[in-house]
Amino acid sequence: MKCPSCGHLDNKVIDSRLSRERNVIRRRRECFACSRRFTTYEKVEESMPAVLKKDGRREPYDRDKLRAGIDKALEKRPVSIEERDHMMMRIEKRLQEKGEREVASNIIGDAVMEELHAADQVAYVRFASVYRQFKDINEFMEELQDLLKESRRREQESVAGQETPA
Repeated sequence: MKCPSCGHLDNKVIDSRLSRERNVIRRRRECFACSRRFTTYEKVEESMPAVLKKDGRREPYDRDKLRAGIDKALEKRPVSIEERDHMMMRIEKRLQEKGEREVASNIIGDAVMEELHAADQVAYVRFASVYRQFKDINEFMEELQDLLKESRRREQESVAGQETPA
């Protein structure tokens, strides 16, 4: 590791620690030449698959596009930055676990839909309205009705689970 102060290549590691997420190692180093201390971060380089668009084009995976889509759907919604980061990590992990060199854009869109559905139903509907390109209000209403049915079903299951036999 090259010293940022003098450019010397020889240094020693003074301290190593794992990040909270346990996916990055933070190392404190000291240069043998100038004795300056500096910090480096070590992370596994993970390659993401290329994205195969609906029209057949291929483009490199763009984390910023994923973040922008999630942020737009969650605009002014009570979902923390930390939870948004976790959504991104889960989606990216799912893509990497596929082990494919290319992934269709609809796979990414569906993964975002699942994450938003679990996090915030308003954001889910916002994203769905753009992602699914509803042709008219009827398609939009069908999606909302499905969401309401599922919400009621979950509520009934929750109430039934809380009832205790006499």
